Amino acid sequence: MSRVRSWVVLFIALAMVVAACGDSTQETEETTATTEAGATETTEAAATETTGGTVERTEVTVLAPNPSAVIWFQLCSAIYQGFLEEEGIDASFEAVDGSGAVLQAMAAGQAEFGIPGPGPVLSARAAGEDPVAVYNGFAQALFGLVVLEESDYQVPADLAGTDAPTVIGVGTAEGSEVTFVRPILVDAGLEEGVDFEFLPVGDGGPATAGFERGEIEAYAAAVPDMAIIEARGLDLREITPSEYKTVFGNGYATTQSLIDSNPDLVQGFVNGLVKGALFAEENPDATEEDCAQMNPEEATDPELARALMDLTMVISRSLNGDPWGMYDPQAWEDWGQSLVDDGTLEEVPDTSAAFTNEYVEQAHETVGG
Repeated sequence: MSRVRSWVVLFIALAMVVAACGDSTQETEETTATTEAGATETTEAAATETTGGTVERTEVTVLAPNPSAVIWFQLCSAIYQGFLEEEGIDASFEAVDGSGAVLQAMAAGQAEFGIPGPGPVLSARAAGEDPVAVYNGFAQALFGLVVLEESDYQVPADLAGTDAPTVIGVGTAEGSEVTFVRPILVDAGLEEGVDFEFLPVGDGGPATAGFERGEIEAYAAAVPDMAIIEARGLDLREITPSEYKTVFGNGYATTQSLIDSNPDLVQGFVNGLVKGALFAEENPDATEEDCAQMNPEEATDPELARALMDLTMVISRSLNGDPWGMYDPQAWEDWGQSLVDDGTLEEVPDTSAAFTNEYVEQAHETVGG
């Protein structure tokens, strides 16, 4: 269990933070953070008094698939350090249950920005929706395929069922963990519905119960979920093939229709994220305080919240040295091909339309870093 073992001390510390904010997946959790109290409507003009007069701002909603604040550290500082306000944006943060719910709300016009995974973005586009990723929130892999260490499973191919499909737990049926793990299993020669099947069981806490009750044999885990399961007394073995550990994760997205109608708003939002990331890099203590304002419950143990933020900042950085928020076009093509290989999509989508680096490049040119 290479990755889990190497991070085990830190993950035990992270476990209670994530358990407090992410174990309940049966109901939508919401945390609203605004640059000015009372701003909860979306895409409407707001005004604030400054020494130079009245500045009009646009209210937007940002939807996340997880209520944690520290894992979206750049947004915390973008809001509470006033970087988005400098761009004329008043942002509210809300959490829903998974990437599918994020994209559904965006498609329905209920949010201007969201933080979905790349697999769900490509699937949504194939279904006729128009999400476009504009900032890479996690440049490294967020997920892994884990089994109990006491089990006989050593590699993904071992999960092939005999008399019935092997049950693999996932957080939600439409979450990014599903689109991450399915290609691993298909590449191993397994067929969904014959050799394996997915069972939504929730995050780390409920997944622990799923293992204990024998309901699942493996679990598609986010990195913090691994910590929760081990912290609750179960030893895990990660069987994720090495080539999958550099697959990027969730990022900030908007819709093509908003890009077409208001590109300045999109540029301003990305400017705020880049400013927030650069600020966090130099001022992690202040960013931790920003995140505490966004999610006070998560900050009840500041040592644990800080540990999670520090880990998040590590896996948010590109392994090849790209600046904050940049996407690798080849990585998107790999995601598209994997969705075809595992049967999620019938043909490789036009991945070039699913993301853009334009706004991140302009932001770095404008703000530096």
